[in-house]
Amino acid sequence: MKFFVDTADVDAIRELNDLGLLDGVTTNPSLIKKSGRNIIEVTKEICEIVSGPVSAEVTATDAADMIAEGRKLAKISGNIAVKVPLTLDGLKACKTLTDEGTMVNVTLCFSANQALLAAKAGATFISPFIGRLDDNSYDGLDLIQDIRTIYDNYGFETQILAASIRTVNHVKDCALIGADVMTAPPAVIKALANHVLTDKGLDAFLEDIKSAGIKIL
Repeated sequence: MKFFVDTADVDAIRELNDLGLLDGVTTNPSLIKKSGRNIIEVTKEICEIVSGPVSAEVTATDAADMIAEGRKLAKISGNIAVKVPLTLDGLKACKTLTDEGTMVNVTLCFSANQALLAAKAGATFISPFIGRLDDNSYDGLDLIQDIRTIYDNYGFETQILAASIRTVNHVKDCALIGADVMTAPPAVIKALANHVLTDKGLDAFLEDIKSAGIKIL
């Protein structure tokens, strides 16, 4: 499974990229606002840090303006994936931009039917929002499973990009189901390395090293 980080914080992106954990980045207007920077400026910097897809979201809601904004965003770098909402206008923009050779991430997906439409429109990525479904008394992981089954049934090449990831268990479960990509905040990705028994074992090793006076360098 590919790992994308969901942030516009370039320092956090650089840290995870240097660890060799990143395959791409997702951003949205809320994350750009949090960064306090110009969308074109920060997106360009992110594209210079990572070689994988960088999702940059349009701000328009009608197809013509989404297409125009998407074309402008795509000029920033060859690894831009234009992010459009899962509306009929968004699907129209997806089809046009995809036909022009631009990667497209269709976002705000909350049903398998929506995911089917995105695949039909040629989306590179579909972003089902697990956490937001969970918040509204639905099981977000069930949606990932339904999309996986539908896409496999018909050989759709659209990649399932599990979004709105809240916990490390979300990551594990999405990997078990077969999501192609997951995107999560930096803290969730880093938390994947944590385990109480790892910490306990390391403490024991360090105590033995100290008492034995072991030195390598």
